[in-house]
Amino acid sequence: MSEDEPYFREPDWNEQDDRSEEEHEEWPRDAKVDEAKRFIMDDFLVGKGSDVFWERQIEVRLEGQFFHWITAKALQELREEGELASELVQEGSIVLRLYWFPGNRYWKRKAGRIRKFMRFYSDPSFTRALGNHGEIMFDAALPTVGFMPTARKVRGYGGRVWTATGHDLDRVFVRDGVGYGTEIKNTLPYIPHDELRVKIRMCQTLGLKPLFIVRGAAKSYVEEVRREGGFTLVFKWQLFPHGYEEEARETREAWGLPVDSPRAIQDGTVRRFLNWHLGQLAGVNSG
Repeated sequence: MSEDEPYFREPDWNEQDDRSEEEHEEWPRDAKVDEAKRFIMDDFLVGKGSDVFWERQIEVRLEGQFFHWITAKALQELREEGELASELVQEGSIVLRLYWFPGNRYWKRKAGRIRKFMRFYSDPSFTRALGNHGEIMFDAALPTVGFMPTARKVRGYGGRVWTATGHDLDRVFVRDGVGYGTEIKNTLPYIPHDELRVKIRMCQTLGLKPLFIVRGAAKSYVEEVRREGGFTLVFKWQLFPHGYEEEARETREAWGLPVDSPRAIQDGTVRRFLNWHLGQLAGVNSG
């Protein structure tokens, strides 16, 4: 992203944020949508007749079973079929799609709690801190296993320059003479697919291997990066800045979202990348 752009192009749970390519191109209907619909109605929402959820919340909570866009399509069909009630609500610049059972007469009360939470979460000072904190945490963690940051906000590297778009790479990390063009996403949604593709092309142009450090990623995205010679390091929990430990706890408990405020990245997380890197070197050397 360019230096004059915010870390988030839009707030994290904005209904209008970038989605996967499945929503921008004509794709055959995926049979997983029916599976997701059954799971939402028969498992996820059982015993939650008085609750209200927003779309991104459900996508993230079900991401262990379904890609975000599968869940979004399932929810769309359930509301069109009348199985779930739904409404768009706006809080500042954020537009959310809410879901609840049609018989829930008090949904507006629960919706008010969600809107209050969104006021906190979308505050510009917090969103900036959230984005910066992810970068800071991995700036500290990767050098512990030998990957050193050598450049920030990168559009040019090693005498080569990226000019096709206004994007940049967050970092370049280097170990054993191998440079990694790195994108760090401390967000609940997946990195937009078009952005992922651009960053891969940037790395190819600049002579770097792509490294995506993300809270979550679709398996298809991970495979795409692997095919291009890169690695996706998934850290699973959105990292709230220091001083927001209580807010992280409340977000986990009240909304069931994977957020935390640890003092440091776990050693095992960065060692997954180290082990892959060393395996790549061994493969090259043995070849």
